[in-house]
Amino acid sequence: MLNPVLHDGTFVFVSVPVATDLRGLDVVATMREQEGLSLVLPEAQALARGLPILFRAAWLTLTVASELQAVGLTAAVAKALAGAGIATNVIAGAHHDHLFVPVELGGAALATLRRLQEQAREPRGPGLL
Repeated sequence: MLNPVLHDGTFVFVSVPVATDLRGLDVVATMREQEGLSLVLPEAQALARGLPILFRAAWLTLTVASELQAVGLTAAVAKALAGAGIATNVIAGAHHDHLFVPVELGGAALATLRRLQEQAREPRGPGLL
């Protein structure tokens, strides 16, 4: 079961130079890229630091214990959200998958994931969840 949870607040994606001082920031995720360091953090913190916001997002966590080598879960979730017209950025943590969707679609994404979970419980469901 997915057991999706929608976190309170608005989160943003920003890109900063690798040498940026991150002290005092509650960074949710990072990815080092050739162009710099991509961060996901609370919007208020990005605004307070004057960081350029690239994407405003709602953050959902699939609280099911997922394995990094599992096949099909991310695809099933992405397909369901795409079918509802919801873009998603997926970040796999060591224990759970985390989804970042346009902030105004957080509630719709949660409802979509709950429907997907219910469909998986049906006898003819996709069987992935």
